[in-house]
Amino acid sequence: MNDDVGSGTAAAVRLAEGAPLRAVLSVTDPAAWLALDAGVRWAPWYPQGARPEWEYVAPSPVGPARSGASRNEESRTGGSRPDEQLDESRLALALCHRDGRIREAAVHRATRHPGLLPLIAVRCTDWAAPVRERAREALREALDADTAVGLAPLLLRLGHRDRGAFGVELLEEVLRGASRERFTALFAAPDRTVRRFAYRSAVGRGLLTPAELARTAARDEDTVVQDLCATAALATLRDKDQDEGEDAHAGRCAYEDERAYGDERPYDDERAGDDERAGDDEGAYEATPAYVDVVVPLLGARNPRTRSAGVTALRKVGRRDRAEPFLGDRSALVRACARYVVRRLGGDPVAWYRARCAAPDGAGPPPGAVVGLAEYGDRADAGLLWPLLAHPVAAVRARAVAGLRALDVTDAERLRPLLDDPAPGVVREAVASLLPSARQLPADRLMERTGPAWPRHVRVAAFRLLDACGGIVALRAAVGLLEDPDTKLRTRAGQSVQRWHPSADVRHGDPEVGRLLDRGRHLFSDYVLTRRKWEAGLTG
Repeated sequence: MNDDVGSGTAAAVRLAEGAPLRAVLSVTDPAAWLALDAGVRWAPWYPQGARPEWEYVAPSPVGPARSGASRNEESRTGGSRPDEQLDESRLALALCHRDGRIREAAVHRATRHPGLLPLIAVRCTDWAAPVRERAREALREALDADTAVGLAPLLLRLGHRDRGAFGVELLEEVLRGASRERFTALFAAPDRTVRRFAYRSAVGRGLLTPAELARTAARDEDTVVQDLCATAALATLRDKDQDEGEDAHAGRCAYEDERAYGDERPYDDERAGDDERAGDDEGAYEATPAYVDVVVPLLGARNPRTRSAGVTALRKVGRRDRAEPFLGDRSALVRACARYVVRRLGGDPVAWYRARCAAPDGAGPPPGAVVGLAEYGDRADAGLLWPLLAHPVAAVRARAVAGLRALDVTDAERLRPLLDDPAPGVVREAVASLLPSARQLPADRLMERTGPAWPRHVRVAAFRLLDACGGIVALRAAVGLLEDPDTKLRTRAGQSVQRWHPSADVRHGDPEVGRLLDRGRHLFSDYVLTRRKWEAGLTG
C-alpha cells in the first residue's frame, strides 16, 4: 500500500466514525480526493474475504448486503431504506464503495451535496458504465463557471485516465463562455497543468492583450506557458508583418545550421544579397507601442527560448543596436538568433566579437562574447582567446578555454597551469580540453594534486586526468583517494579500482599492483581479487 492509498484509508476510517468531510480532507487538493477514492475500497489480500478497514470501525453506510428485491431496493436508495438520510461523510464513502450498484445510487443522492461534486467527477471515470453515465449526467447539470474553476485541477488530473476525456471536454465547454475574471484564479494556480489549460483557453479566445502575453512569457516558470504566450504575443504583430513567424523559425534554423555545419554555414552565401538589402532598410520600421509592449518584456525573459523570440522580432523594427548586445548572451540559442538579426540588418557579428575580445584589459568582454567568437569565427581567432586565459573574471577564463577547444586549438603546456585555478569552472573546462592528451601530462605533478591539502575541485581534476591515463597510474591514483575526506570522490575512486584491469603497459607480475589491489581488498570478493591479480601476472 503506497502513501496515497494509506492516507485515503485513514480518511475513510475517520469519515466512518462521523468526522466532517472538510475536517478530514483538504478539499482543494485533487490528490486527496483520489486517495480517498482508492482508500475506501482498499482491503488486504489476506485473509480471504477481508473487508476495507473502515467497515470494521463503523457499520456500512448502506447496511448489510442482501439479495433479490431487497438488494435492488438498497441500490436504488443509496444502500439504505428510503426514510434513512445519509450525511455527507457517509455518502462520500458510498460514492467510493466497492459495489458498483451502491456507487450508482449514491451519485443520485450526492447531487444534493455540493461538497461531494469532486467525487461525482471521479465517478465520471468509473469502470462501471451505469455509474459512469449517471455521474456524467449529474456533473453536466451541476457544473457552471463558478464551480468549474474550483474543480479544474481535479478534472484535468482525471483527464489522464482512460475515461477522463469527458471531464476535460465539459470543462472547456463551460469555460468557453466564462468572463476573463474567471480565469484569474486559474492563471495563478500552483499546478502547471491548470495554468497551461487556462492560458491555452485564454489565448484561443483572445482574452489577453499582447502586452499581458509578453509579460507572462517573461515571468512564468513553466516553459510550456512561456512558449505558448510568447508565440501568441508575436502572432499579434503578424497583421502588420506577416513573416514575423517565419523570422522566429529562421532564427532558430540558423542556430541548428551552425550546430550542424560549424564553420561552413551554408546559408551565408544564399542570404548575402538579402543582408545587403536589409541593411539599406535598417530603421525603416518604427518602434511602435505594440513592439515596445511585446518585444521589450521578451528580451528580459530568463528562458532562452522566450528571449530568442524577442531577439528575432527585433529584425522587423530594424533595431540592430538592440540585437547586438545579445550576441554575447549566455545562451547559444539567443546568440544564434542575434547573429541572424544582425546579419540580416547588414551587421557583421564576427567583427563585433573580435572587437569585444580585443578590448583593453580594463573593459573585458562578456563571457558569452568569448564563446560566441569561437562559434562564429575561425581558427585564426584563437589568437584573441589565448590572452583571455589570464583574465581576472573566472567566467571569461572558462569561456576562453571552451572557445579554444571549440576551435580545435589546444596547447597542453599553456593550459596545464589552469588546473590550479581557484575557480572550479575554469578547472573543469581545462580538464575537458586536456583529457585527450592526459598521457602526455606529468603524472607525478598530478598525483601531488590529489593530496588533501589541495581544494576539492583540483583533486577531482587531477584524478580525472590520471584515471584517463589508465594502467598502474590510474590504479595508484584511485587507491590513494580511497581515504579522501570527500564522500563523492571516495566513491568514484572505489569504482575506478573495481573496474581496473591491467593494460598493455603494466609490467607483468609487478608487485606494486598486488600491494595496491590489497589496499582495495574491501572492494572485491576473494574470487574477483584473485582473478584480478592473476590478470596482472600475480599469484596468491
